[in-house]
Amino acid sequence: MRSSLRFARSASFLALGLLVATPAAAHAESADLLSPSFGLMFWTLGIFLVLFFILSKFAFGPITAAVEAREKALEEAIENAKRDRDEAARILAEHKAALDASRDEAQKVIADARLAGERVKNEMIEATRKEQQDMTDRARREIENEKVRAIADLRREAVDLAIAGAGKVIEKNLDTDANKKLVESFLASIGTGKAGTH
Repeated sequence: MRSSLRFARSASFLALGLLVATPAAAHAESADLLSPSFGLMFWTLGIFLVLFFILSKFAFGPITAAVEAREKALEEAIENAKRDRDEAARILAEHKAALDASRDEAQKVIADARLAGERVKNEMIEATRKEQQDMTDRARREIENEKVRAIADLRREAVDLAIAGAGKVIEKNLDTDANKKLVESFLASIGTGKAGTH
């Protein structure tokens, strides 16, 4: 390709030299510029055709190929730039979508955590209330049991005292079990009579 370009360059310099020399020779023959000189036109046309043939054979092909290669390279560069721009836009859209999804997920996690916190708080409050109620009920039951025991102990003491007092009054040893039953039934009847009046 370089040799054909060198040859085309040499041929063009030769043709240019002939073109320059031909009018100078014609000018020497005739000084009138407005009158046509057929010899000069013939040689100019002939040199032009020879030069055109040489250039078309050796120079136009490589020049056209170089221009087409450059044009193809530019088109490929433009296509690559478009593809890169489209790819960048697609990746940006994906990143935006992923960021939005992450934001939505974070909001959902925060909302779920808030709900879970409220639920745990309510469960703890309910458990504390239940435990407090259980403790209050247990304390009431224990108080009631202690009250019943205390009353039973008082009744036993009262029975024992009544029997001891009655034994001293009559100065006779009574049957302890029979006397206890008698006094207990009497105290029970007094207790139910008082409970009925309240």
